[in-house]
Amino acid sequence: MVSRFGFSFFLFFFLLCCTPCASAEQVLVLQIEDSITPASDDILADAIAFAEEGDYQALVITLNTPGGVVDATLNMMEQIANTDVPVIGYVYPEGTKSWSAGTLLLISTDVAAMAPFTVIGSAQPVTITPSGSEPINDSKVVNALVATAQENARKYGRNETAAGLFITENLNLNPEKALEYGVIEYVASDLNDLLDQVDGQEIKGRELKTRDASIVFYEPSLRLSFLDIISDPIISSLLLLLGIYALILGLSHPGVGGEVFGLISISLGLVGTGFDVNIASIFLILVGVALIIIEFQSPGFGVFGIAGLVCIVVGSVLLAPTDFPRNYTPAEFQQTILLSVVAPTIAIGAFLLFVLYKIAIVRHSKPKFGELLGDIAVAQDSFVPGEFGYVRHKSENWKARSGEAIEKADKVEILEKDGTVLIVKKIDEIQRISEK
Repeated sequence: MVSRFGFSFFLFFFLLCCTPCASAEQVLVLQIEDSITPASDDILADAIAFAEEGDYQALVITLNTPGGVVDATLNMMEQIANTDVPVIGYVYPEGTKSWSAGTLLLISTDVAAMAPFTVIGSAQPVTITPSGSEPINDSKVVNALVATAQENARKYGRNETAAGLFITENLNLNPEKALEYGVIEYVASDLNDLLDQVDGQEIKGRELKTRDASIVFYEPSLRLSFLDIISDPIISSLLLLLGIYALILGLSHPGVGGEVFGLISISLGLVGTGFDVNIASIFLILVGVALIIIEFQSPGFGVFGIAGLVCIVVGSVLLAPTDFPRNYTPAEFQQTILLSVVAPTIAIGAFLLFVLYKIAIVRHSKPKFGELLGDIAVAQDSFVPGEFGYVRHKSENWKARSGEAIEKADKVEILEKDGTVLIVKKIDEIQRISEK
């Protein structure tokens, strides 16, 4: 009886220990859901290190991106090639896309797959001009991209011709065509379907055991998450512009802390762009800031202010990361970035222009002090002869003095003006009523 109980306990313990082993295989999933930024290659490096240390079966990179920075993309391609962990590129979920730099990244993975109703392609480099978008036809640039794409396609046994046409002809492919042309290996409805299909493949000297493997989603550290947010081309550009306007406010009105906030915002914006900033744009914006400060600090006709706003708007257009290779994306996405940066700049500029207009009206309007003589004001505090106090007249506070003691809330008559100080006298209420 005891031996039977002991055997049962041993069998139960053995099964308990073996059960986790049967499902010990894990797959790490890194999601790229927006632009490829200077932070993306750091995030991929961290994910690869995590996958290597955790002995994951594979690293799956899900792609839903319009493209992004070329340097970051090239670094990511090198990291994929250098790691021992099998890397699977997967355009996912349904209805998404992996354009431009995202297409180059997909065909550089060990296994390439797409979900239904997704699209890859549109990898021709373009630039935004005043007349619209124009393709970049510089043979040095185009040939380098074509050679990179075709060499990666050849390395993984994929269609080299299609890889080149992505760049030279803006070729776009859906999953069925991409599979037919040999650009990808699998069409999978979801992650589980993908892992079932790749199970048993030999990649980088190891046989994949991905069927029924548990899926672990990679979560970047707080530092990398923050860097990823501020590296978004729209966010980093807006941080720079917000910092510039805050700096204008701080320098024009010291003591409100605008200059401190401006410096912090500009610093974060520069970190977000990876310090890849157009020098001409910075120069124009700095000139614009100087002109607006001059306009605020010295009398004028608004000429300095208007010129400063024009410089800032033009500088912000140059600041937006729309040119290749700072942003390797289709023209439509580049136009979205440009609009997102320029629109708030124009709105804030229009507000500043309105403020400058009001200042100009005040500066050049005729003095209206004569209209104050004989008017009644109310003392805001008590003061005696030889001291100054404040009186309120038509919602405005004026510095004042009197030859007699004035108590708070007394009604006073404005006699004359000495510089910026009003000369007043106390009104006897009974006398005032009788005069009426």
